[in-house]
Amino acid sequence: MSQEAGDVSSTITPNAEAPENEHTRSSVANRLNRFRAGVLGANDGIISTADLVIGVASASTSADHIATAGIAGLVAGAVSMALGEYVS
Repeated sequence: MSQEAGDVSSTITPNAEAPENEHTRSSVANRLNRFRAGVLGANDGIISTADLVIGVASASTSADHIATAGIAGLVAGAVSMALGEYVS
């Protein structure tokens, strides 16, 4: 069989590194999913805690009440996110 100008099928060889590339892709995808979860978790924690503190600050001028609400919100949010990641 002669090779024509447009025929490249005879020059293509199987790539021996294909399984390694797929492993690398899954490793990168795994790291990106963890990064994504971290970014979304941090964003959720910042927004929900800030909303809680702003709400308590608008209802009360006591610094103790505001600090207690903020700390309680941080702990509750952290536990919620940790359990959510553990379950999924």
